[in-house]
Amino acid sequence: MDFELRILGSSSATPSANRHHTAQVLTIGNQYHLLDCGEGTQMQLMQYKIKYQRICNVYISHLHGDHYFGLAGLLSTMHLKGRQLPLHLYGPPGLADILSLQLKYSGTNLCYKLVFHELDTTVHKKIFEDKTVSVYTIPMEHRIPCCGFLIREKQKPRPLIKEKLPSFLTPPQLVRLKWGEDIRDEQGNVVLHNKDVTMEPKRSRSYAYCADSRYKPALLPYLRHVDLLYHEATFTDELRERADYTFHSTAKQAAELAAAAEVRQLLIGHFSVRYKDLTPLLEEAREVFSKTELAIEGSIFCIRE
Repeated sequence: MDFELRILGSSSATPSANRHHTAQVLTIGNQYHLLDCGEGTQMQLMQYKIKYQRICNVYISHLHGDHYFGLAGLLSTMHLKGRQLPLHLYGPPGLADILSLQLKYSGTNLCYKLVFHELDTTVHKKIFEDKTVSVYTIPMEHRIPCCGFLIREKQKPRPLIKEKLPSFLTPPQLVRLKWGEDIRDEQGNVVLHNKDVTMEPKRSRSYAYCADSRYKPALLPYLRHVDLLYHEATFTDELRERADYTFHSTAKQAAELAAAAEVRQLLIGHFSVRYKDLTPLLEEAREVFSKTELAIEGSIFCIRE
């Protein structure tokens, strides 16, 4: 099953001639999860031939325009194109009011159900779950209420070794074996050890999206050992004081957090438009954490099992 991230935009504050505002699509199987929706997101979805009607959930980190000004347009396009499936929208307080006003004064009555989930951005909490993944909020430290998102694949079943399975096993017992249980008799005695007839399951994958935030070591418990960590890196470290004043992070700080959390790979983005060349940001991060990449528009990052 696919578990891959597509970068649609990575510019902070204002777009530039070659960088759009923040937006990403995480594909999990046949479902699309949209993380933030800056200006121009729907055009980027079309540019990269992403079927936006398959987006099931939209997650908005906070209400600075570079993270959600593309949302009203995308919702309208979905309406004009006859969307039928419900769309679940997760965001901070105020987002529902903003969208309601935009829809009201444009005379738009959406032809699909828009389900809004208001988030408490101050806590780490499960906000979505299906048979495949769980999604959690990650509290950020920004000028206004802001949270990141942690997407974790659920535990996968253990493959059965068919040639080692006794003939007396019933279908319910086979299911229990797949989920790691031993088989016991009526007295509770183990009659078949799980490890003798199953193999290790495929690894569950994870992605952490850390939106706008000051450097925050308190995030470590939420990020430890994730496969792919996206962390904003608005400035190089020579502007650390400005980063702190504006509640942003530097490339070095993002790398320090990745190293401390022992993540498998770091992705940095949300670049200030002052950087026409992103090489200094990448080099700065790689000095601390070598497995760092830039969130370049159109890039795809596949998380393997």
